[in-house]
Amino acid sequence: MKKYAGLLACFMAAVLLLPAAPLKIPARAAENSEAAETQTAAAGMAESAQAAEAQTAAAASDEAEAAANRAESFHYEHDPMENPRAAKDIIVDPGAVYGYSPSPDSTRLKAFVDADWSDKDMVAKAKEERIAYHESLAELYRMIEDMLGQGKNVEEIARAVSRRRNELRLEAYKDDEEDLKKARQSNLETYGDEMGPSADFLYEKYGSWQTVMEKALAANPGMDACLGLYDMYYDEYGIEEQVMELQEEVSEETAGQESQAEKTSDEAAAEEAAGQESIEKSAAEDAGTYKVLSGDSLWKIAEDTYGDGARWKQIYEANKDKVSDPRLIYPGQELVIPAA
Repeated sequence: MKKYAGLLACFMAAVLLLPAAPLKIPARAAENSEAAETQTAAAGMAESAQAAEAQTAAAASDEAEAAANRAESFHYEHDPMENPRAAKDIIVDPGAVYGYSPSPDSTRLKAFVDADWSDKDMVAKAKEERIAYHESLAELYRMIEDMLGQGKNVEEIARAVSRRRNELRLEAYKDDEEDLKKARQSNLETYGDEMGPSADFLYEKYGSWQTVMEKALAANPGMDACLGLYDMYYDEYGIEEQVMELQEEVSEETAGQESQAEKTSDEAAAEEAAGQESIEKSAAEDAGTYKVLSGDSLWKIAEDTYGDGARWKQIYEANKDKVSDPRLIYPGQELVIPAA
């Protein structure tokens, strides 16, 4: 009995030491399982792609609706397209935040044509920068108003505004000595003057004092329209229009003088005789006469003669027979200068 018990123990030990056979899955069942997993993954990807497309389409639809709403909700009190200076640089753009964007044909705004004017964040940032820029010009507009009130001519206004604009540009570097030095050096190399382009430099380049003033202001109403600022600065464009009208008056008066010079000698003699009586009556009170030079104004002449520019009216009153508008005097004119 002990003999059989020993054999049984050896047999059980041998069975326990045999390696376990791997579990085998039929080949067809494995293939079916893999195919099912692949189909499930493909279906998931298709659903994700469709969801993404739907989301993109919805976003585009929302943006189009938002653009339409912006176009309907925002409008200017003053139409920028009625301003020739603005209209030449912009186009009506319903998709833009403020309904306008730079025209592809614009020379002054060409660099901004490719910007996304429907991007609210981009436009908001540009608007902030534009407002800061306008604030720096406020002093120049006040200067123009004052000088117009004083009867200054276009050249005097352009010279003063151009000079002050150069000073303001350099004052912007007051907290950065290194950049100020670079700016002065750049001006010197570019314009021959470390302060920046002088009025004479700009006049020689553009041939118009009106353009010299515009370059100093560089306030483009078209850009303001693109940034929702056209109404805010509308009055400033009016000041520029006043100077433009003054320029036109100067041109018309000059043309009239040229026409006057073409009159016959008899007509000229008759007019001279008519004015001579008035001159002779005040001759005893007159300090003399003055021949107008380029760049002169009644204010400047009064300041040089009496030491007080505010006495320009005294000179104007003595010369009403030849000066119809105190803002318009011309090189070569002889003015009567009343005694102090």
